Amino acid sequence: MLAYLVAVAIVIGIYALLTISLDLQYGFTGLVNFGQVAFYALGAYASALTALATHSVALGFVAAIVVAAIAALPIGALALRLREDYLAIVTLGFSEVVRLVLLNEEKLTGGGLGLTGIPRPFANLGPGAAEIAYLALVVACNIVVVLIVRRVTRSPFGRLIRAIRDNEVTVASLGKSPPAAKVKTLVLGAAIAGLAGALYAHYITFVTPDQYLPVVTFYVWMASILGGVSTLRGAIAGAAVLVLILEGTRFVRDFFPSILAVQMASVRLALVGLALVLFVLYRPQGVFGRALPR
Repeated sequence: MLAYLVAVAIVIGIYALLTISLDLQYGFTGLVNFGQVAFYALGAYASALTALATHSVALGFVAAIVVAAIAALPIGALALRLREDYLAIVTLGFSEVVRLVLLNEEKLTGGGLGLTGIPRPFANLGPGAAEIAYLALVVACNIVVVLIVRRVTRSPFGRLIRAIRDNEVTVASLGKSPPAAKVKTLVLGAAIAGLAGALYAHYITFVTPDQYLPVVTFYVWMASILGGVSTLRGAIAGAAVLVLILEGTRFVRDFFPSILAVQMASVRLALVGLALVLFVLYRPQGVFGRALPR
């Protein structure tokens, strides 16, 4: 039971990083990014390939952050010219392009079979202790990221991106540069998503393209909305609520044994949707969001 709870906590921590990344881009800057899973996947594969080649997990993490950040630059260039709805379409398409490249570049990525044998930190500690140590690593990464993002959002740059979110035309008329700020925010958010991808890859020790479908992006959006947009504690709380809903629905078959195993995936998805709809109806501002005016 303890091992299962630790595993759930690790997944929550990884999703928290993804949600913080999205919250920085959308909640604070107003960038509608539907390609979050692309940077997550790039971070996972970059870290896995680097660690397998160099036998250094630390270098893998650095590679994940750098590759994801660099990949955000061309998307950032597009963001300078696109309105929110078009940017959403472009980022969604970008995520599918990344997945198809990972699927078809078999010599580099292993194709549909993916990459296996990815080294996990603390594996020499043995079962139990290794998982707890990995959870401590995930928590430490969350703390560092929260401190960085909090410092950014409370700085003059943070006030600038919030102003861009609220009224970009006014910001430009005051002589500021919204495009440059957007690119910086997108790159920083992508770097955080790359770090989350590295943590995930080294935790499960294998990666395949099928793990990085667009549904992952929408899970992250759900977490952001559940926790409350533009609040860091809301991002963490939303990730926790989402993962607990996803995990809790795994036990539905224990109460309804007549449901066939092959039907369980559809039933579970329906229950997740119902839980999210009820949550949004009765707490639309999220766990830590401000109450909406009546």
